[in-house]
Amino acid sequence: MFTKIYEKIKEFIKENYKGLIAIVVVFLLFMIELPYSIYTPGGAVDLNKRISVNNGYEAEGSFNMAYVSMVRGSIPFLLLSYIIPDWDIVSSDEITIEGENMEEMLEREKLYMQESMDAAIINAYRAAGADLNITGTISEVSFIAEEADTNLKIGDEIIRANQVEIHSLDDLKKVIEGLDEKEKVRLDVIRDDEEKECFAYTYKTDDGMKIGVSLLTTYEYTTAPEVSITSKASEAGSSGGLMMSLTIYNSLVPEDITDGKKIVGTGTIDIDGNVGEIGGVKYKLIGAVKNDADVFICPEENYEEAIEVALDKDYDIPIISVSTFLEAIEALEELNN
Repeated sequence: MFTKIYEKIKEFIKENYKGLIAIVVVFLLFMIELPYSIYTPGGAVDLNKRISVNNGYEAEGSFNMAYVSMVRGSIPFLLLSYIIPDWDIVSSDEITIEGENMEEMLEREKLYMQESMDAAIINAYRAAGADLNITGTISEVSFIAEEADTNLKIGDEIIRANQVEIHSLDDLKKVIEGLDEKEKVRLDVIRDDEEKECFAYTYKTDDGMKIGVSLLTTYEYTTAPEVSITSKASEAGSSGGLMMSLTIYNSLVPEDITDGKKIVGTGTIDIDGNVGEIGGVKYKLIGAVKNDADVFICPEENYEEAIEVALDKDYDIPIISVSTFLEAIEALEELNN
């Protein structure tokens, strides 16, 4: 019986070997990844469906977060990028920090997203005059330098350094600046919901004593009314901060600053309301237009590139440039009058 099955298999392979080889080759071409990614025009996420303010005001229009799509660097997709307009190859080195792998980069980008959510909520509630009470801060490791001698990991929440409580990067700097070179620093951290003892050794730089880590600060707070933001596991980064803050603000005030328009935009935001530069504005603007946006908002630093893309592609869409959250509100109010 097994002999007959073996003979049939052998005969099938003999008759179809060329096709089987082709299938294997195509499979390998898609599976083998080169150290590149491909940026492509993205789309727009309707934040009215992601953000909920308890008993908040409804909008006739919508605020939408522009995003860039990324295709992994397999050989077929790299070849397609030479044919399809606006598919651009980017080296992995350009999107990761030296000494950092893609997994660490994604973990860091998720931290940035949480930071942007906190800043969006804080700015929106302050501008709307709604009830906001900041009750604490969380300091998490967002970057580890190649020269650092430490067992810290990106995402670790540092709670103490040499028994001193840490609430910000400045707190950590104060502990380190008084130490000698190559001195061991005890760092108590929260990792995977458990407290662990870690270490880092100091080293001297032109800017003083360092341990080679950067911290990102997020906040603990209460709000009234309550607000919730949902995101997908695949989403990361800080470039949605401005649009999240506008969505929340619009739910807290009676005036609807969308004026029935589909508003798509991008931009980071910090706790003081400053709007920061983002990457990939070209792909975000193209995606916004393809998704029938009525208005596009971007940071001041990205405005010139956005205008160049609009002129090159003959887009007829208002492009608003802002440097602060309050500027964005004022610009939309002016657009509606």
